[in-house]
Amino acid sequence: MLACMTGPPNTKTIPNDLATCQTLIKEQAYLVESQTHTIGDLHGQIKTLKQQQEEFKLQIKLLIERAFGRRSERYLSDPNQLLIDFGDDAADAADGLAEAIDEADLKEQETVIPAHVRRKKKKRRDEGLPKHLPRHEVEAPVADEQKHCPEHGERKVIGYDEVETLQFERPKLWVQVTKYPKYACENQPQCGVASPERPTGLVEGDRYDASVAAEIITNKYGYHLPVYRQQDQFAGSGWTPSRSTLLNILKASAFVLRPLCEHIKQAVLATDILGTDDTSVTLLIPKAKNIPQPTPGDLKSQWAYEKMCEAAKQGKLSVKAKMWAYRSVIVPLTFFDFTVSRQRTGPDLVLENFHGKLMADCYAGYQGLELRTDGRILRGACVAHARRKVYEAREVYPKESSIVLAKFQQLYDIEDRGKSLSSDERLALRQDEAKAVWHALGQWLDSSAAKDILPKSRFGQALGYLRNQWNALQLYLTDGRMPIDNNDVEQLMKQVALGRKNWLFIGSLAAGDRAADFMTLVASAVRNDLDVWAYLKDVLDRLLAGETNYEPLRCDKWRQSHPESIRQYRADERRDQADRKQARRASRRQARRNSEV
Repeated sequence: MLACMTGPPNTKTIPNDLATCQTLIKEQAYLVESQTHTIGDLHGQIKTLKQQQEEFKLQIKLLIERAFGRRSERYLSDPNQLLIDFGDDAADAADGLAEAIDEADLKEQETVIPAHVRRKKKKRRDEGLPKHLPRHEVEAPVADEQKHCPEHGERKVIGYDEVETLQFERPKLWVQVTKYPKYACENQPQCGVASPERPTGLVEGDRYDASVAAEIITNKYGYHLPVYRQQDQFAGSGWTPSRSTLLNILKASAFVLRPLCEHIKQAVLATDILGTDDTSVTLLIPKAKNIPQPTPGDLKSQWAYEKMCEAAKQGKLSVKAKMWAYRSVIVPLTFFDFTVSRQRTGPDLVLENFHGKLMADCYAGYQGLELRTDGRILRGACVAHARRKVYEAREVYPKESSIVLAKFQQLYDIEDRGKSLSSDERLALRQDEAKAVWHALGQWLDSSAAKDILPKSRFGQALGYLRNQWNALQLYLTDGRMPIDNNDVEQLMKQVALGRKNWLFIGSLAAGDRAADFMTLVASAVRNDLDVWAYLKDVLDRLLAGETNYEPLRCDKWRQSHPESIRQYRADERRDQADRKQARRASRRQARRNSEV
């Protein structure tokens, strides 16, 4: 071996005495051992560098997908899909994946797709226009040569071919002139003048009806149109308002709607299961001398004042404020809250009287809620967040990630079968099946295969997230009413994101609070499939008339007395989409069983 390492021996350098030869051999042996360790270290470094290279490639791919790729995270195990080649471990990977996918399915009975879920035969499309629309009949012009026959003279009309054409006319504006009669006793000025009491108007002089305010609110927070675009819309109907006029109408409407928004907030917080999320909005910062003073005793305004003053001193023109959404699982209501930053003080103030379970992300302000509230609030973590982290790292550790993703697939299949069940039945299903899947996933996380994953790799961080949030991720197993993830609340953030892309920023702290109130009403109305404009107009009219019983004005209560304002087609779309999704999942489970046979 020494000859192989150092080449043929040089007889001129070989000592003659035994002791010197032994010393030389020991030195050569030490050198060989050092080289062996060095080679081993280099192999380890090469392996680490290759792993880092894969991580960088994955990060680049994720950035490209976020910019240009599709957003779907769908991951299916199709029996007809070719398996990824894992080299010598392909058979082990296939066995591990199949075992992970089918573990919970063994408990299921043969899947029978319900009749209402089976694919329906396509009906012939009805091209007719709605029957309830008014019809205005006109007779098509006819040339004289078609009315007269050269041989028989004037022709007789024997019938008509009717062609229905849908017409569109811009919304019409009109001015309502209300005359208030004045009564007086003739030649008796001491009696004074009597006149009917004038109702409270939205703005001074009652110049703008609630219908105008409802249109402005719906356009801005329902269709995400800033006021300068609404100027063009109103101008097309004959009225060209200034932006300040539209903003003043919004401000007056917010003052009228504030008590109702507070009532909705308290109704949401009175339930015991909430979901929450937040997103950023740009808040303009005025000069320090123009920052409004905080309300005495109001911690939120005091905290906001300090943050804005600090930003103004630093010369900042804007800051990233936060819009928070709180969605009740028990009642179909949602409310928004606006804060200047993402400090935990925001949710702490909102949830100071809330008792129950809160589904939220792993923001540090939420993670300490249980400790800060002595268990009054239990935080549940979103399973979709945990799955997403594994999904994004699936290409670095394809074999291991496929096993974990298969477990998540089982959990969502169980949830899919539990959607039509009562909360008690759903809880029993989760305890019987989902709990076993979580137990199996926990065993895999404790296995040597999972522990060999580099902790700083993307997949290692995903597994770390699973371990750190283990109890919070399984909180939904204790209550059949609680959702498995926070996706419904995350959908609400799209409404804010679409809005800020159009109206760009919030001009003041008061404007942020008004925006939160308007989004509270619009989001709750959309959730209840209401015509937002019709709901807002009626609510404004009734509040201006002095109504103080806010319970009938809640969206979920108001829809019961106004069935004509319910957009039933939205509910039908959701039902059909859910049926198709349930059918696909049931078919997939059935196909997997058939492939095993």
